[in-house]
Amino acid sequence: MVETTRDTGKAEPTSAPVEQQRWQVVPAPVQPPPRRAHRHDLRTTIAIDLGRLAATMSRRFGLGSGAMIGGRIALTLQPRALRTLALGRQVVMVTGTNGKTTTTRMVAEALRSRAPAVSNATGANMPDGHVAALMTDPSAPFAALEVDELHLAQVTAQFEPAVVLLLNLSRDQLDRVGEIRTVAESLRHALAQAPGAHVVANRDDPNIVYAAADHPRVTWVSGGSRWKDDGLNCPRCGAFLGDADRAWRCECGLSRPEADWTVTADAAVAADGTRHELDLALPGQVNRVNATFAMAAAQHLGCDQAAAVHRIQRITQAAGRYGTVRLAGRPVRLLLAKNPASWLEMLDLVSTEQHPLVLVLNSREADGHDVSWLWDVDFELLAGRPVRVAGDRALDLAVRLHYAGVPATVADTVDEALAAAGDGVPDVIANYTAFRDLLARSRS
Repeated sequence: MVETTRDTGKAEPTSAPVEQQRWQVVPAPVQPPPRRAHRHDLRTTIAIDLGRLAATMSRRFGLGSGAMIGGRIALTLQPRALRTLALGRQVVMVTGTNGKTTTTRMVAEALRSRAPAVSNATGANMPDGHVAALMTDPSAPFAALEVDELHLAQVTAQFEPAVVLLLNLSRDQLDRVGEIRTVAESLRHALAQAPGAHVVANRDDPNIVYAAADHPRVTWVSGGSRWKDDGLNCPRCGAFLGDADRAWRCECGLSRPEADWTVTADAAVAADGTRHELDLALPGQVNRVNATFAMAAAQHLGCDQAAAVHRIQRITQAAGRYGTVRLAGRPVRLLLAKNPASWLEMLDLVSTEQHPLVLVLNSREADGHDVSWLWDVDFELLAGRPVRVAGDRALDLAVRLHYAGVPATVADTVDEALAAAGDGVPDVIANYTAFRDLLARSRS
């Protein structure tokens, strides 16, 4: 609060002392952004009403969360539903190979420090999931939406988000998604369709740098990268770059940008030196980086930074990730690792601890059938530490662990592995379908 003094400029009688008026400058309270009500045409109204009804019935009869079916029905009846529901809102889109669900949860919480925000919290990250999320509260002025990397261009063709977060790109389900260069080109195209959006991008990932470099409004975040094997060559021309953590500049002109935010072991540091301490409930450097992306988005949309950080710090899990659940009659911490980069992050997280460890690996359609990438992961981080393995591809995983010097015991089921695990709260690292099934079991 600042005090100022102003002379009134009026003549006063000489017998009375000259009185000055004292003014106090009080900052105006932060007001939530207005959300104008939009009148929908009859077709759109019917599509939204039927979509909501389908989502409600799905939840009521235990058929699912309703996070997709409602949106799918609404889009079938009205293909323009996504554009219509996004009209008048400030929408943050979050994409990348890893960290989308957690970062989206952080963004949603940060935005709620200022005003209501809707979000596809269960990870339904394609247009039907976006429509279902937006239908939950048509009056909310904010939305935080996770979006599949290959669907961002489809979304920006419908409407222009206020902010787009580009987290990272690495190999993942190559038999479904395709090569990283294809995904990077798709992201470039998506951003070209949204020139007015503000982009928050990872400067430590050359593939993300390539996707965002030509956009006019970019905030660059630097938090380091544990997984480097997919960023050794220039995504524009193919020249060898080497370690992307250093200051690199390719002969084609693509270069590592200067950081606007740098993530340390305990804080996010702005370019001007301002520090924001990150005492998170969620563990690891990867989540401090995710939190910094969320902070940058919230700051751009006018949120009070301290209030946003406070809400982010209270998050203990995101769609079951990092949460403690009960399986086989005991509490376990459930961790998701679905590709080489995320396996390496989770191994880095548990390698400094001595909790009982169970690794679960499937190779179903949603995981990708090829598990040859196991040989790219640094399982040597666990050398000498006994682990138990389960899942459809437990034997493949056990062979890889054997060559990494990790004593592994194969179990027929996760329950069997947990029953034989030692004292304490086990860490269970599971890939996508294994994680999904274990989480569903814990909630039943």
